[in-house]
Amino acid sequence: MKKILVINFGSTSTKIAYCEDTEFRIRENLSHDVEKIRACPTFNDQYDLRKEAILDFLSRHGLRLDELDAIATRGGQTEPIVGGTYRVNDAMVEQTRSGKYGNHVCNLGSRVALDLCRESGRAIPLTTDTPTTDEMEPLARYSGLKEIPRVSCVQALNTKAMARYYAEQVRKVPFASLNLITVMLGGGIGVVAIRDGRMIDAPDALEGEGPFSNNRCCTVPIGALVKLCYSGKYDLPGMLRHINGEAGLMAYLGTTDIRAIMKRIDEGDETAREVMEAMCYQTAKEIGAMSTVLKGKVDAILLIGGMANVPFIVDHIRERVAHLGPVEVLPGEREMEALAEGAYGGLTGQTPILEFVPREGNV
Repeated sequence: MKKILVINFGSTSTKIAYCEDTEFRIRENLSHDVEKIRACPTFNDQYDLRKEAILDFLSRHGLRLDELDAIATRGGQTEPIVGGTYRVNDAMVEQTRSGKYGNHVCNLGSRVALDLCRESGRAIPLTTDTPTTDEMEPLARYSGLKEIPRVSCVQALNTKAMARYYAEQVRKVPFASLNLITVMLGGGIGVVAIRDGRMIDAPDALEGEGPFSNNRCCTVPIGALVKLCYSGKYDLPGMLRHINGEAGLMAYLGTTDIRAIMKRIDEGDETAREVMEAMCYQTAKEIGAMSTVLKGKVDAILLIGGMANVPFIVDHIRERVAHLGPVEVLPGEREMEALAEGAYGGLTGQTPILEFVPREGNV
């Protein structure tokens, strides 16, 4: 029996679970004091707070670090790597701490997992399908500007977990046998083409590629964006915040609360209706684009994530893309399950444990 601790850091909470093999024995969502979080200037400054919460969880449930076989964490943002399960090492932690490849609290997970495993003396720190998983094919990387290749930055962990679940549990076929288009309807919207079990084309959803979403812009007219950057209105941090934080639904409607927006629509707010329809329109357009990547051979279009619970969104997307393939709605996420399964597979030799080796000069 393999004893696995799974951790997944969110902005003000930590999802945590203790598993025996892939069976969840204890599962909690630890809420952190918002004021303590705000008192930390960077994600790295939350180290003690997050680690202490994990140690408290272990203590409350009579679990011992030195009895764990693995600690599986939602991975941090490093240079692009192929999907799979990786052993967290110093090089990976150094890149996630640097913030060079993105700033998200998941970066801290790698560091905490590595340190706890060292204290354990036994457990192996593992991560699966990190946010910078990049399996795109060569043709997908061309942007038209030689200095700026296209890269993949989506919620790879949940995207691949839900696609794998659909293939193996719903269709009862191998994951690699299906051509799928996944549509992550979360804080950002990421539309991905999957073939042979790999994400062969995907957007940089974090920095504004694809449909606009809660607080992120979409792919905007590039000339107008360049002029805005040089308008003197924004410095670099301000501009980055403007496209990822102040854009999307927040820009048009002043909120990212979908329930509040749907209430406005029900009460006759036509502006709110048009903005939501526009978001669905752009999402459907991206699905159409990804269908050409798969040469029209689409086994299913999977709508996943929290906003897949909203009939208005699902219905508006479905009516535009149903002719491309069956539309399947799988709300929510399977991130914790995917981390546990990745760790168990690695520990038992069912899947390889990959070693993160940075490219020369990138550590």
